Amino acid sequence: MITEVEDFFTKGCGRCSRFATKDCSVQLWRDGLAGLRQICNDLGLTETVKWGHPCYMLAGRNIVLLAAFRDDFRISFFNASLLKDPEAILEKNGPNTRTASVIRFTDAAQVDEIEPVIRLYLQEAMRYAEAGIKPENVASELELPPELSDALDSDPELAEAFHALTPGRQKSYVINLNSAKKPETRRSRITGFRDKIIAGKGALDR
Repeated sequence: MITEVEDFFTKGCGRCSRFATKDCSVQLWRDGLAGLRQICNDLGLTETVKWGHPCYMLAGRNIVLLAAFRDDFRISFFNASLLKDPEAILEKNGPNTRTASVIRFTDAAQVDEIEPVIRLYLQEAMRYAEAGIKPENVASELELPPELSDALDSDPELAEAFHALTPGRQKSYVINLNSAKKPETRRSRITGFRDKIIAGKGALDR
């Protein structure tokens, strides 16, 4: 993955074989991403790179992340549950996501069309960051697949590492395992995940 933000806009994120080629998703949406970048910079956000993507920060808090895919490019808000979303333009990142946090674009012109709204949402997020306001931590009890419960009961080191994970990383494993229909598939995945869990990583982490 890239470590310099300029590399994202010129070469891509570095996560796939299309990196630094004309087929990179970033190149498909270059103008639109540049527009989003300009808005963030105009508002005085600190530009950095995290997880191979441009991340914009204020007061030590992540505000938004830019990303490009084959079918769209997007701006994703951190702590989006705080946003009022009066224009109802925020979408959920996926079916297992609780909070709508993403604005998706399929044309660079769309960024110009809703630029005033993007700025308002960013300014609202910035106010929360400056004031140190965070979303309420809504705890939800995870229902572990029986194969995972058995593995944790029989492997104290794995159990300690799993319970030390953040709720989001724990949930990533539960979602992954629940997507498998057969118990033997779930057990095989748990075996494959063991080293990542011990290392404190989530199912989607590299």
